[in-house]
Amino acid sequence: MKYARFGADIFVRSFVFCVFYLEVENIKGLRINEEIRASEVRLVMSDANEQSVMPFKEALAHAMEKGLDLVEISPNAAPPVCRMMDYGKYCFEQAKREKEAKKNQKVIQVKEVKLRPNIEDNDFETKAKNAERFLNAGDKVKVTIMFRGREITHPELGRVLCDKLAERLAEIAVPEKAAKVEGKNMIVVFTPKHSS
Repeated sequence: MKYARFGADIFVRSFVFCVFYLEVENIKGLRINEEIRASEVRLVMSDANEQSVMPFKEALAHAMEKGLDLVEISPNAAPPVCRMMDYGKYCFEQAKREKEAKKNQKVIQVKEVKLRPNIEDNDFETKAKNAERFLNAGDKVKVTIMFRGREITHPELGRVLCDKLAERLAEIAVPEKAAKVEGKNMIVVFTPKHSS
């Protein structure tokens, strides 16, 4: 009767783990419980000081008695090193840590501001304010000066406009590189000073 209960317990724990496994990816690709292939393992108890080499089935039974999982942490060692732990809790904590790390990451976007070489002063001010707003939000700003027809024969007009914008944004941004012509456009990218 004891063995039948033990087998049912393994089945229930395996089923619960499978359901959990579908929700939380196997984070490190670790083998657990019946997935371990070695016939003999070095078992590390909850506190890392206590270790012993024993047959796999005995180690698994020992882990099941305590209501824990047997996790292979060093498969290339001879014999492989296994640890008793609550694998579901471990996966949950790992996923939580990764989520926190993602939350704290700042994604820098590149916003674009388009200008024409013969832009009016009021329009230029509006575009400069937009660029300022993007830079203050921590984003990079790609300034594209669009030339039409024969305007491309006067790239100096675009450079004057780039210099004027660089002077206007000098307190909060720096150009990454000098303005360059790509096809019928002149492009310069500004980076916020506080992020560099």
